[in-house]
Amino acid sequence: MKKLEGKWLVAVSTGPDSMYLVHQCLELGMDIQIAHVNYHHRKQAAEEEAFIRFFAEENQIPLHVRNDAFKPKGNFEAEAREWRYTFFAKIVRKEQLKGVLVAHQQEDLLETFLMQEEKRLEPDYFGLKERTMMQGISVVRPLLTMRKAEILRYLDEHQYRYFIDHTNLEDKYRRNQIRHSQVETMTDFMREALLQEINRRNSILQERRHRVAKYIQKGKVSLKLYRNLEKEDRLSTLRQLLDQKKHHTKVQLIELDQIVMRKESFYIPFEKWYFTSDGQFFFLWKEENYSYSDIQIKEYPFFKVEKGESGVNAVTVHASDYPLTIRNYRKGDTIQLRFGKKKVSRFFIDRKIPLYLRKVWPIVLNKKAEVILVPGLGSDVNHYSINPTFNVIQYLNTKE
Repeated sequence: MKKLEGKWLVAVSTGPDSMYLVHQCLELGMDIQIAHVNYHHRKQAAEEEAFIRFFAEENQIPLHVRNDAFKPKGNFEAEAREWRYTFFAKIVRKEQLKGVLVAHQQEDLLETFLMQEEKRLEPDYFGLKERTMMQGISVVRPLLTMRKAEILRYLDEHQYRYFIDHTNLEDKYRRNQIRHSQVETMTDFMREALLQEINRRNSILQERRHRVAKYIQKGKVSLKLYRNLEKEDRLSTLRQLLDQKKHHTKVQLIELDQIVMRKESFYIPFEKWYFTSDGQFFFLWKEENYSYSDIQIKEYPFFKVEKGESGVNAVTVHASDYPLTIRNYRKGDTIQLRFGKKKVSRFFIDRKIPLYLRKVWPIVLNKKAEVILVPGLGSDVNHYSINPTFNVIQYLNTKE
């Protein structure tokens, strides 16, 4: 392990890997602080916390402990990870540290890769990165070339104390099953071959990601350009577009790829976002509801209000209409025109308004909650004149 300059937070569970890491930092003379998380889910958790408190005091290392009640609602491992990295990020920012050091070693790297393969994930990186960002802070894994056996041998030779998490010996979690049945049974030849394969995959991934990055402009991809790419480049482009949204399986990416290849218009729920198209480009879109009652001549996120000029964006407002509301379109909205009542949804269809824009199209209502203007369609029969009060202009795209 090489010495890292600057002040660092070290995540210490008191297991052999993290105790090896903190001892290495001390031997190298690094400026460190320690973070420990007590989930209160194992009998020896209190003993481990007491030990790390003694260790930190004995070595005069600033210590941060999170020991408030942890109550997961679903996946324990995923929620525990979020729990501790939220804690780490808070300390790093408050103490103005360079980042956090975590003690993942070579077995962890191999297990992660095998799990990615089993789930058929298309990850941002195969295995584990030595340096990455989580919750806006730098996360460094300096032990990825170290084997577990080397770590244990060092600790035992120096008679350094550490704790064994007995849940790691159980096969309750899939990671443990992979560790016991595959990683721990590997020969040196098999291990080296797998490490070379991981490096090979990452080299290909890095080259392809660099090449397809130019296809994504301001978060959008041209449908025409995309459809002329080879399949693997198309999937890589999709993966890069969705980069901020966790890992995705190859099956998921292929399903999205088939939609993009076949359809001009689509609007697909995707986690907290929508995967959508405007007929020329596809992109991620975050649906938003809005409502404004203090209407002024100015620009709003999805529309702007201007001085009145005759046209399909104009409305004449009477004193009895106030207070007005401008909100986004809702299913079932209708407007009374000269030739009868018309569904706003029909207007969208007739004008071929992209699906994503329909969700944020501004609708003007009077105090009776009657629709008096749909920009692009016009005002209702009672709010038309040659001297309109104001215009509402719908942006034809998201504001850059």
